[in-house]
Amino acid sequence: MSPHYTTADLPVQDADHRVGFLLSLAAGLHAHGTSTQQIEDALNQASSKLGIIAQFFVTPTSLFAAFGPQISQRTYLMRVEPGDTDLSRLARLDAVVVKVLASRMTPAEGAAEIGRIGQSSPPYGTFATTLAFAAASAAACRFLGGGFPEIAVATALGLLTGLLALFGNRIRAVQRVFTPLASFLAAGLAAAGGVWIGGYSTSIAMLAGLIALLPGMMLTTAMAELAANHLSAGTARLSGAFIVFIGMGVGVAFGQRLAVELVGEAVAVAPVPLPMWSLWVALGVASLSFAVLLKALRRDIPWIMVGGLVGFLGSRAGSHLLGAEFGVFLGALSVAVGSNLLARFTNRPAAITLVPSALLLVPGSVGFRSVTALLEQEAIAGVDTLFQMLLLAISLVAGLLFANLLAPERRLG
Repeated sequence: MSPHYTTADLPVQDADHRVGFLLSLAAGLHAHGTSTQQIEDALNQASSKLGIIAQFFVTPTSLFAAFGPQISQRTYLMRVEPGDTDLSRLARLDAVVVKVLASRMTPAEGAAEIGRIGQSSPPYGTFATTLAFAAASAAACRFLGGGFPEIAVATALGLLTGLLALFGNRIRAVQRVFTPLASFLAAGLAAAGGVWIGGYSTSIAMLAGLIALLPGMMLTTAMAELAANHLSAGTARLSGAFIVFIGMGVGVAFGQRLAVELVGEAVAVAPVPLPMWSLWVALGVASLSFAVLLKALRRDIPWIMVGGLVGFLGSRAGSHLLGAEFGVFLGALSVAVGSNLLARFTNRPAAITLVPSALLLVPGSVGFRSVTALLEQEAIAGVDTLFQMLLLAISLVAGLLFANLLAPERRLG
């Protein structure tokens, strides 16, 4: 977790509570999953409102803040690690910023409150979070075209992934190899189950079981940062996303190979299509499970489910009109416009509805299939799928950028 800074950490000559507040805000935004350009925009707006001359440079692993005129500037460096998105803490953090900029809270009080937010308990316990992994996998399996047998296996694999994530949060050694280890176990069990039980598509069940681990949102954020000319942050995050894909691909390859050696190769089975009503059920389950995994406040869940519906309908309409790429563009455009308008109306962050809804559109599964194809020495299929993933990611980012033209982002203060 990123460190909390107060004026006690600053030199005596720079013990300005406004500086301490801005440093705390920077660390808090970074720790709770905010993108580079959003962090810099928030800090620039806050420093301007507070009357401080400041410059900020943010990367996924470091924060630089310089205060004062150029000739007498003082610079601070914070070494940080990329944090997972925590919508409840982001909402509370935003509320503190609004109060400080409206002079309803002093900067010193704001910095102290940010520290308390960083130490607060998550809104959901381990039981609900683990079940959310399983529910997300079940919903994803339906989106991927799986039938009831595939959904049952994907749910079990998602539950296994959630339990492993629980241990990973407590044991640092497990946390470092969590993604490839979960991929190895899910692939091996899915392949072995295809021999022992049979009657289901092992590839769909396995992919759905790992859906919560796919770095689709990381990839989309990287593309957005590159589009906003944050080249250093975008390149670093994009590299990180590809490393995650490769780690998952290697884990899957080892798991499947071991299963074949131990129990034999499963017979390929085509999933039995499910009725249309099951898709709407899956949409509701996916929105709810993502809200839990992203630690959204309970009062925000209805808005998140509405956002998921808007994005789904927009993407379906666009796909029918002009193809999958335009579908992603229109879905992202619809969700972002709605989220920006809601943020202005409620004076709360647009990320509350935007991030969970965008997760239904990100091309993470396409990227994973590209890596697995390359590992299986299917170079043409792998490169073709990789290009499709990048095209979908670009379409998604384009939708988010155009949405800011139609409904500008909410400004602080």
